[in-house]
Amino acid sequence: MLRKNRLFTPGPTPLLPAAQAAMASFSAHHRTADFRALFTRVLADLKEFIGTQNDVIVTVSSGTGMMEASVSNLTSPGDKVLVLSAGTFGERWIGITKAFKCNVDVLSAPYGRTFSFDEIRARLTPDVRTVFVQATESSTGTRHDIEGIAKIVRGNSDDTLLIVDAITGLGTTHLDVDGWGIDVIIGGSQKALMIPPGLAYCAVSDRAWQRMETTSSPRFYFDLRKERKAAAKGEAAYTPATSLYAALGAALDFIRRAGNGNLSDGRAMLVDNAELCAEMTRVAVRALGLKLFSASSGAALTAIHSPQGIDSGQIIKEFRESFDAVIANGQGEMKGRIFRIAHIGYYDYLDTIGILGALEHVLARCTATPVEYGAAVRAAQEVYARVSSGKRQLIEA
Repeated sequence: MLRKNRLFTPGPTPLLPAAQAAMASFSAHHRTADFRALFTRVLADLKEFIGTQNDVIVTVSSGTGMMEASVSNLTSPGDKVLVLSAGTFGERWIGITKAFKCNVDVLSAPYGRTFSFDEIRARLTPDVRTVFVQATESSTGTRHDIEGIAKIVRGNSDDTLLIVDAITGLGTTHLDVDGWGIDVIIGGSQKALMIPPGLAYCAVSDRAWQRMETTSSPRFYFDLRKERKAAAKGEAAYTPATSLYAALGAALDFIRRAGNGNLSDGRAMLVDNAELCAEMTRVAVRALGLKLFSASSGAALTAIHSPQGIDSGQIIKEFRESFDAVIANGQGEMKGRIFRIAHIGYYDYLDTIGILGALEHVLARCTATPVEYGAAVRAAQEVYARVSSGKRQLIEA
């Protein structure tokens, strides 16, 4: 049987065809008027996509590069910082802040769980300069309550900054960046924006820009002040990934069209699309007798316990060998114990139905438990019929 390679991973995600075409055909030099026009338009559109009035910076890096930039630009050695960690990407915050010699206090929640507000309040002393957290911990599928966390941080001190890794959260979660008082929010090109890895972006508050003038951690390539100064002239401080900017422009145009000419409405539709696909998947998984891993599941991905006695690597291998479909294993301590199916970006109803149908066959081949074919698909269909009757899907053929 013919097989098409398909990604169902939390990043990279499926590529938007229009973005692929734009990337393949773009050849303008980065110090020309043509590129400056594209660069300026992309930055303006990213502000609207994020939902902020704050300045937006783009770097050529993975999202981890922008995580490091937020630490190097906003802390000094010895600064007390609070890291909220509930998975491998929370642990990445710990590693970065320790590398820059911060005095790191860690509030940990078990994998698959989120944080108690009372615990955050108890740890958020007046001397905490910066708080680091994920919007969605993509190693577990857990979505944290950023609005609630932001209220606590803002109530602590005007001098305490809140840095949110929303690399997976942007485009899968409704976020009010300025209204909640998020000082830096970070995104990556390979997630909801539907283009390849290689660009990271962030929106930076006035409080954060002021902090940069007094911090002393070393920085050079990731000096966000340099990028802000260059962006004011329609340029990047260093050589940008020109073809990725072209792809990004095409992706943002696609999202705007999905919102009938309004990019903010398109972003909301993108989030709602992820929410619907996630709900379909969660209900279908339960219909097959499987257990969800996260106690606070987000829309970006669904993390699922592997059946008892089955290493999740076996399930991932069967998806690839039988259907050329790529799903994700667990990370860190959950490797081999869970598998993850994403719903980010260029991902729709038909993708959801297809992966759930494949899941039925995979379970039948990997386990001794009889599988009722159609049970997962039927459960997902019922969700779709209830939620989206009369509504147009975000992603069209």
